[in-house]
Amino acid sequence: MMSYVIRPAMLRDEPFLWEMLFHALYVEQGREPFTRDVLRLPDVARYVEGWGRGARDLGFVAVEDATGEAVGAVWSRLFTGDDKGFAYLDDDTPELGIALLPEHRGRGVGTLLLKHYLEEARALFPAVSLSVSPNNPAMRLYARLGFTTVDVRKDSYPIMKKDLT
Repeated sequence: MMSYVIRPAMLRDEPFLWEMLFHALYVEQGREPFTRDVLRLPDVARYVEGWGRGARDLGFVAVEDATGEAVGAVWSRLFTGDDKGFAYLDDDTPELGIALLPEHRGRGVGTLLLKHYLEEARALFPAVSLSVSPNNPAMRLYARLGFTTVDVRKDSYPIMKKDLT
């Protein structure tokens, strides 16, 4: 059984967060996978570009203890005003991203990461939101940890929210 260490995401983790952002983009079964060019789209890039320079950026990286390899990450950004992401609810609720390298899925690492994030975020934010495909298996994890669907927008995935207060 592998063990993992959770550490804060740092400026030097931006390249790994780009990789995790790509893995966070869920592809419905039977649909064409994304190319990496999708990361250049402003609506996607905003979730990682310039990571760690925003005062309210919060993230964590899961590292395999035996190898020191980064295997997953959870992170959030607070978008305000006209700068709204896919799961924007209000100027006080950051949007969450989470992903694991495929070979580390199904081992409890996502649960470990998300629980750690939620514990730390509780001191900073009243809630956190995310957008998720209803067919994404991760939706069960979100529901198990108390996320609820609060909005379904036209031509968009459901938005889930977790109250932290």
